Amino acid sequence: MNRIRLAAAAITFGLAGPACPSTALADTIRVGVTISTTGPAASLGVPQRNTIALLPTQIAGQTVEYTVLDDGADSTRAVANMRKLIEEGKADIILGTSTTPASLAMITVAAEAKVPMVSMSASAAIIAPMDAARRWVFKVPQNDSLMADAIATHMAAAGVKTVAFIGFNDAYGDGWSKEFTRAASDNKISIVASERFARPDTSVTGQVLKMIAAKPDAVLIAGSGTPAALPQKTLHERGYTGKYYQTHGVANNDFLRVGGKDVEGTVLPAGPILVAAQLPDSNPIKAKALDYTAKYEATNGVGSVATFGGHAYDAAILFAAAVPDALKSGKPGSPEFRAGLRDAMEAQKNLVMTHGIATMTAENHNGFDERARVMVTIQNGAWKLLP
Repeated sequence: MNRIRLAAAAITFGLAGPACPSTALADTIRVGVTISTTGPAASLGVPQRNTIALLPTQIAGQTVEYTVLDDGADSTRAVANMRKLIEEGKADIILGTSTTPASLAMITVAAEAKVPMVSMSASAAIIAPMDAARRWVFKVPQNDSLMADAIATHMAAAGVKTVAFIGFNDAYGDGWSKEFTRAASDNKISIVASERFARPDTSVTGQVLKMIAAKPDAVLIAGSGTPAALPQKTLHERGYTGKYYQTHGVANNDFLRVGGKDVEGTVLPAGPILVAAQLPDSNPIKAKALDYTAKYEATNGVGSVATFGGHAYDAAILFAAAVPDALKSGKPGSPEFRAGLRDAMEAQKNLVMTHGIATMTAENHNGFDERARVMVTIQNGAWKLLP
């Protein structure tokens, strides 16, 4: 109980803005967090914020302090938060943020300050191609390329020959358009329509009419959070009866609530945590995912767990695993300690998380393979693991 209270106190302090560190806290490891707890990505950021309250306040004998700021899914605000957390809050590491465009904007700051960053966003562009700036950046959600392959393979097995694509008109949609175009071609699937929409949009009727006119066998909606339900609900209203696919960006109960009956039968790839109880006991991810689920729901209520909170938990697993080796390089707050964190995270092998098992390399700062994905469908308003 004490551990959670201490973490929560740090979060409350952080929401008011980081203060200058005191001499008494000179050896404290400071974790800066910027996530989207308001705005169009709030259904991602809120479970991530709630997860921070579950994280340990002692790692390898060191006190750990978390400071959380909200960026509202705004790239400019995310960058400002990151600078504040580093320059005023003296953060040793940054966790966040919840969306791809904002995470991409933060990369330069991480490199300039030489402070490692662990993103909770999906696009492979956050960590690839590897360069001097991305050397400081890691990512815990599955790459969109890994998930696009799973979708295209499932489509081909289901007899899909033509597909219409609609995605966010930002970096998330760009990444999915690129990766799905490749995966569809590999599986001899033709993309007969390609449309975009904005996260805050309240209507996509024009785009949907164009997609229906192309008469696709299936539709792929590349969005995240509750905004991704809008195209699917509109397609239903307009009478589209083909197959529906979504990305792992919708894997939470808020999407089920907003989508209602219109998202029944949807197929998507997701992290194993989404259906942890349905995994075989032989799956090494199951125990870790169920442990996190129990901790989260004990505080936030039964059925409240979301895969996006799991990304925050995985970011902490990666960070905590690196601390012991980083302490050999220098004290918290020093450039040597921060560089040591970066090096130690890059050296992690077979690290079991709630979403997968990560093996990092100098060229791969995500480290997940096919074990980090399962195919699920929505049945009777709940997630069901597909064979």
